[in-house]
Amino acid sequence: MIEVYSWATPNGHKVHIMLEECGLPYRVHPVDIGAGDQFEPAFLAISPNNKIPAIIDPEGPDGAPISMFESGAILLYLAAKAGKLLPADLRGKWATLEWLMFQMGSIGPLLGQAHHFRVYALEKIDYAINRYTNEANRLYGVMNKRLGQCKYFAGAEYTIADIAIFPWLRSSKNQGIDWGDYPHLKGWFDEVAARPAVQRGVEVLAHARKPITDERAREVLFGAEQYKRH
Repeated sequence: MIEVYSWATPNGHKVHIMLEECGLPYRVHPVDIGAGDQFEPAFLAISPNNKIPAIIDPEGPDGAPISMFESGAILLYLAAKAGKLLPADLRGKWATLEWLMFQMGSIGPLLGQAHHFRVYALEKIDYAINRYTNEANRLYGVMNKRLGQCKYFAGAEYTIADIAIFPWLRSSKNQGIDWGDYPHLKGWFDEVAARPAVQRGVEVLAHARKPITDERAREVLFGAEQYKRH
């Protein structure tokens, strides 16, 4: 039984979806990031960057327990453990890793900034809103072009690259996106969203997440609490 320490965010949902797609048994432990659970010593012991998700697999590759943090690394670990969703052929494998790194380096950080400055920031800074909205649209254009050339990001096969990218596009409206501008990407999005494992994965902890409206949650997520030495 894989122990999953997570919350209902795009990075959390990556791992929830992957576990559902692979059929690996798991148990979820909520880490309420608005309440500051991510700074608890027990969580920091397995996720030193105080970010969700993290996992503990009591049956690691050598039979001993292993803990993992960073959602991209967890996806790779689970793909290796299950023998699924990472192509065996080298070209397919490297294409998958290429688009996984694209998500980790661009989609997550930059769409997250677009979302933050457009929705969460109390001070509406036109420069930041325009910069990150424009970058969000540029990235959607990159993805739309790719999916005009192939069925999935790594080619003909659904992989961890698709799982990594999908949850980040569920908040497209908050990122300033008009889906009508990206028909290939929208077709892919709708197909992935219809997968039963994806539908189960995005429901994990969804009932527990609340809108970020109170000052305590803002302080924990965006204020000085983030920069203390825990």
